[in-house]
This record gives sequence, C-alpha cells and structure tokens, in this order.
Amino acid sequence: MRRIDILLTDDLSGGRETFQHSDLRVVFHRWKSDGPLPLMEGKPWAFIDWVLPEMSGLELCRRLRCADSLGQDAHITMILEDDDAEAKRRALRAGADDYILGPVDRSALLDRVLSIQLPEHDAPARVLKLGDLTLDLSALQARWRDRPLMLMPNELRLLRYLMEQPGHVFSRQQLITALGKHDQPIDERTVDAWVSRLRRALRDVGAGSPLRTVRSLGYVLDRP
Repeated sequence: MRRIDILLTDDLSGGRETFQHSDLRVVFHRWKSDGPLPLMEGKPWAFIDWVLPEMSGLELCRRLRCADSLGQDAHITMILEDDDAEAKRRALRAGADDYILGPVDRSALLDRVLSIQLPEHDAPARVLKLGDLTLDLSALQARWRDRPLMLMPNELRLLRYLMEQPGHVFSRQQLITALGKHDQPIDERTVDAWVSRLRRALRDVGAGSPLRTVRSLGYVLDRP
C-alpha cells in the first residue's frame, strides 16, 4: 500500500477524511506554519497557500525546503490566487515543484494527486540515521549499532518523529498533536510514560541519554 501524507495550510472544503484509491492511501494534515510538522508515514506533499496569516506562502515554502529531510523530500504545490506568470516564476524559485490556481477544494486537490501521484523511486528513505542510532521504517526496527531496541508502537512512532527533527524541543501537547493523537482524550502525562519507556530502551542497549528533558518546555533528541 502506497501512502501520501498531505500538509494543508488552510481548511479544505469537502473535509479532510482519509482517501483510498486502489493501492494509494491519501492522508490529510492541517498544519500551521508556527507549529510542529505532524508525523508523516508516507511520501510528504504540501499544498501551500500564497497568502498566510503568519507569513507569505513563498517564505513558508523556503523554510520547508530548508527543514530536515522531511521538507527536502516533500512535493510542494503552491496555491496561487491569480493566474499570474510572475507569481508562478516566484513560486518555482522559492522551491515549489508546481502550482495550482485556487481556491482548491477536496475534489480539485485529489484530482491533482491522482493525476501526478508519486513514483516509487521518490519514496522517502526507508532508514533514518542519527549517529549510531538507526530506524528501519520498513522493518519497524530501531537499533543502536547492532543492538535492537525493544519498543512498543507508540514509542517507535515517537522515536521516528524525534529522529526526523533532531535538536528541536517539543512540548507534550505538540507531541500528542504531531503523532496524530489530538482527537483522543490523552493526558499529557501519557507522553511522559512514552518518553520513559523510550529512554529505558535506549539505556538498555548502551545508547546513553540522548533524549533530554528541557525544563518547563518539553523534550528534545540531541544530535550526536
């Protein structure tokens, strides 16, 4: 099953329910530019509006391209307000792969995704590396050097998210939202339990304590 995770900078007319077609699964995420990126388990694709409350769409496009591997691997479509040749050139110079004329509803967006899709060779790397720590996304197995970490699904997803954005401090609520748990009644202390189990697994294989608490702010996975 192929999967595409779509970032949206605005609400989507028609709803954000997951769409499935043949072997393709399309998952939508509402994303505010000043918030953390969600955990995306497929090929990332961002639809960025030309005008945003916090900054211009061009600036957000540049920032996403300069982010860690997640933003560099993303397919970016700029949603233009007018059919203007100069706007199209600026969007491409900012790092967009293509553009579409807004407003865009669910049907128009899915038409674009289904018409282009993404070839298999563009799939994101299946192994994440951070120093001696590796995470095989296909096998769902994390290792410190040659020693496997014994992780439950929530801790594995937490590790993946932190490895994709090392050096970033995330609050408990940001982690709940980013891991797709914001629609469930999860107490923030549950995050502490995930972190505690992940830390224990790292210590058990000799990885030390790369997952650090930043007092009053949250957690960060340090770069080696």
